[in-house]
Amino acid sequence: MRPTWFMADASFDWLYPERIQQMSRRHWTPMRIAKKAAGFLAEEGKKVLDIGSGVGKFTLIGAHYYPRSFFYGVEQRSELHHYALAAQEYTKTENAAFINLNFTQVNLAAYDHFYFYNAFFENLATRDTIDHHIEYSDSLYQYYSRYLYRELDRKPAGTRLVTYHSLHDEIPPAYRLVETSADFFLKMWVKR
Repeated sequence: MRPTWFMADASFDWLYPERIQQMSRRHWTPMRIAKKAAGFLAEEGKKVLDIGSGVGKFTLIGAHYYPRSFFYGVEQRSELHHYALAAQEYTKTENAAFINLNFTQVNLAAYDHFYFYNAFFENLATRDTIDHHIEYSDSLYQYYSRYLYRELDRKPAGTRLVTYHSLHDEIPPAYRLVETSADFFLKMWVKR
């Protein structure tokens, strides 16, 4: 029997405090998107990294529905990382892990596939930020986008990438778009 928190966004969001629940619609991946993205990225024994994982929603949903893959989330905010760990413990999700670092401090070569819900965009937005605990700037957006671009470019052929609400500044031309949602917000890529 599937636990009720993996049935719908509203039930999943109950894993978090009210302040975090209120940010869900704007900042955390919707469950239907998470399931579709995870289905594209999941391959037996492969490691999937969510860049800017927030409270871990995508990571936990992917790990729950695809138990033969390993899902990781990297998040620089310690508060959000704490909530991700608490939700993981509560849901008893064993094939998920969370890293409390800026993604530039993580060896991306250790991961096979990537999920990216435009975590860098908050550097361009002037409202609806998650908090004021980190620095925001246009130059950070450019730096992070270039950094991820270089790292993705180094990955071998067959690397999979899913972007959600991305401006595509981080995607090298070697990645071929293979599927998209009807609204073009969700895109699935494979490196040639």
